[in-house]
Amino acid sequence: MRQSTDPIRGSAAYRYGALSLMASLAVILVALAFEHLGGYRPCPLCLQQRWAYYAAIPGLFVALILYSSGRTTLAGLVFLIVSLAFLANAGLGVYHAGAEWKFWPGPDTCSTAASTTTRAGGLLQGMQTPIVRCDEAPWRLFGLSFAGWNVVTSLLLWITSQSAAFASSSSGRR
Repeated sequence: MRQSTDPIRGSAAYRYGALSLMASLAVILVALAFEHLGGYRPCPLCLQQRWAYYAAIPGLFVALILYSSGRTTLAGLVFLIVSLAFLANAGLGVYHAGAEWKFWPGPDTCSTAASTTTRAGGLLQGMQTPIVRCDEAPWRLFGLSFAGWNVVTSLLLWITSQSAAFASSSSGRR
């Protein structure tokens, strides 16, 4: 692997931050592809787990710009905030995966026994909206559901963005 001659882009903080940004983009694009191309409708918890990615992508981009412009302390703070968002997201993924494995009940909003709900309080009886259940995994790979894979990716992104934060704070630049 060739090292960049640019000292900023060659720094550990920039590399970890860029890796976090690219991985976050890849994860959310894969999730959207499963939804729109694969036909897997997300449940309410699945949608909540995307919030960390939707916030992290612009946050990481801003942090990289801050770091490149010499504002390493502020960039490190943004990297740290992003890392905490991914840690919280991993916790939400554990909760969701636990509900799928029936270790604990999921939220009432998406684990009800009813499979459909009527919109507009019964005024339009013909319009039914299917509920996507949070306590049933529609897909698994190597034993992990979408929620389980979110835990894995969120923890990896927590590590890389945390590494960017620490490298940024120890870079010696202001």
